[in-house]
Amino acid sequence: MGSVNYKPCSASCKLIHNNSINSEIFRLDFNWQSAQAGVKLMAPKAGQFFMIKPQRSAVFLGRPISVANWNPVTVTFLIARRGQGTLELAAMRNGEEAELTGPLGNAWMDFLPDVQKNGKPVALVGGGIGLAPLNALLCESPGLSFDLYAGFRKGLNTGEKTALLGAAYLEADKVIIASENGKDEHKGLIPDFLEPENYAAVCACGPEPMLKAVAAKCAASGVPCFISLERRMACGVGACLGCTVKTVNGNRRCCADGPVFKAEEVFFNEK
Repeated sequence: MGSVNYKPCSASCKLIHNNSINSEIFRLDFNWQSAQAGVKLMAPKAGQFFMIKPQRSAVFLGRPISVANWNPVTVTFLIARRGQGTLELAAMRNGEEAELTGPLGNAWMDFLPDVQKNGKPVALVGGGIGLAPLNALLCESPGLSFDLYAGFRKGLNTGEKTALLGAAYLEADKVIIASENGKDEHKGLIPDFLEPENYAAVCACGPEPMLKAVAAKCAASGVPCFISLERRMACGVGACLGCTVKTVNGNRRCCADGPVFKAEEVFFNEK
């Protein structure tokens, strides 16, 4: 699928809540619908992202962050501490403002309607912070049948799981949690526990080696697989061509043609 013509806008949004989940991940809630007089912000779709730049910032460009949840008042993001830009976001205080540009990119439901007709559920496979856009899909699609597979490097306590999995406990039909150190219900890599033939489709987001493994299992089973990719982004709207994804259809832009792609079209481990 090519780029989708969602019309983003940019507005100053006030931070309502900053919650540190653990040493690696934090959650930000912004007041976005009433962010700016005269600006009507478009509701995001699961899979989309915003470019976020704190008003108090030393970096020139915003950071692309996937939507984890939203309602008419608030938009929520789960963010990993990875560099100066995300550390600035982690340091934001309640009441401070950030520039939110979006929603950007395409969405899971641009792909899913045609594959849910066979009556089988859809598997959502998330690795670490890759759970964020999958959580958004659970929130967006009440009544649809999903199983959630959540993989972590190390086991999490109950509070961390609740914060990261979010709607999964309420909306997913089944939740399978695995960690590499075995401190969860399953020990190992989360793709090892996935049996794609049980599903109408698989949606996955997380580290690229995980996505490659999930895509291979789906291809062997003949099950459609859709993946959300991560790339370094500058503009977020496809103008700078800095977030290239190599596909069977040539180079694509992760921000404007993605971030969700058909797994069968992507060349993995190539940037």
